[in-house]
Parts: sequence; structure tokens; C-alpha cells
Amino acid sequence: MLSLWGRHHEHVGIDVELHSARPTRNWRKSRATLLQSSYGHGDALADAIGSLRLLGVPGRLTALDPYGDALINEQEAAVALGEVPDLRQRCTDERQLAALDDLAKLMEQCAGTPGSYLWFQGD
Repeated sequence: MLSLWGRHHEHVGIDVELHSARPTRNWRKSRATLLQSSYGHGDALADAIGSLRLLGVPGRLTALDPYGDALINEQEAAVALGEVPDLRQRCTDERQLAALDDLAKLMEQCAGTPGSYLWFQGD
């Protein structure tokens, strides 16, 4: 579920936002560069990344901290996108697969948008 409005804090997970330029650290001001966001899969995405990290799976995505923030640019998004098929094969949970598919769509958009960034917001 992609939503352009609202920010949900009731879960522990990772929200992902696509920005047209490097977003400012001020959340309110960062709305100016927001293109798209994914808030619906936060906990499943955190579960998937956490599980894969525990398995020792290397990569840009498994290095993400579910409790911290990270920015990746379009080149890094293109590299991380290449990790998704392997990560999908290691996931059995439908929620985690849906989260990875949603993330892949945002990474494709980021990879195809020069100057854009994906902002991973853990909590």
C-alpha cells in the first residue's frame, strides 16, 4: 500500500520515502522533496531485514539498521535492487515478500530518477 499522506508511528518498523533530492533532516521541511512513500509494510520490512541479517546474508539492504535512518542515492538503489531476488528466495513469510516487493518498486523509481534518494526511517 503506497500512501502519499500521513505518517504512522504505532508500529516498530522501517518507513521508506522516495525524495527528488537529498532530504533535509527536518521532517516537516523534507515534505518539499517527497515523491512517494511506503508506510504500510514497515514492521514486515524490519522483520525481513532483521531475519536476513541474522542469517549472515551480506548486502546493502541487510546492513540497514531498523532503529536508525539511512539514505541511499540512485546508484546505491540500483545496486540494492539487485539483492532483492536473493532476499525474496530466503523469505517464506507473505508479509515480508510483500514488503520486499513494495521496496523494490521504490528502488526502481529511485534508480531511474537522477538526483533522488531513498530515506529509510527506522524507529
